[in-house]
Amino acid sequence: MIQIRIHGRGGQGVVTAAEIIAIAAFKQGKLAQAFPSFGVERTGAPVEAYARIDDQPIITREQIYGPDIIIVMDSSLLDIMDVAKGSTKKTLAIINTAKAKSDLKIKLPINNLFIIDASKIAGEIIGKNIVNTVILGAFVKATNLISLESLKQAIAEKFAGRDEIIAKNIKAVEQAYIYEK
Repeated sequence: MIQIRIHGRGGQGVVTAAEIIAIAAFKQGKLAQAFPSFGVERTGAPVEAYARIDDQPIITREQIYGPDIIIVMDSSLLDIMDVAKGSTKKTLAIINTAKAKSDLKIKLPINNLFIIDASKIAGEIIGKNIVNTVILGAFVKATNLISLESLKQAIAEKFAGRDEIIAKNIKAVEQAYIYEK
C-alpha cells in the first residue's frame, strides 16, 4: 500500500487533491481512499489530507502517520511544522517552492525532494495561486503511481460541467509534468 499525506493551507484544494489522486487510481483499476483531517480549519490555516493506493482492499481508516509520499502545497509550512514527521529515508516529498532543495527546512535526504514552482504555473495558466492540480502533475512525474491520462480524466470528472476550469487545470497539469527546474 502506498500512503500519501498532503499538507497545505485551507483554500488551496488540499482535500480536492487527495480526492483526485483516488479517482485517478480507480480509473487505473486500483483501490484507493482519500479523506481529510478535520479540525477547526479555516482559509489560510494548515490542513492535511490523505490518500492511499493499493491493489488489495484498504481496510485501515486512520490518518497516515508513516507516509511513503508527502505533498507540500505551501513551502512556508516547512518553517512552522514538521511535515516530514513519521517519514523514513525512503519517503519522497513533492514540494511547491521556488527555492533550491538545499534551502528547504525538511528532515529528508535531499535526493528525496522533488520541487516544482507550482505557484508560478498556477498563476500563469489558472490565474490564481491554487496549486492542487498543478502539483499533481509533478506527483505523476515523480512517482508513476498514476498515469497522466488518468489524472486528466480524474480532473474532468471532479470538475464536470465546468469546461473552462477543466481546460485550464489540464493545461497546468501538462506544464507541471514537463517542468524542469
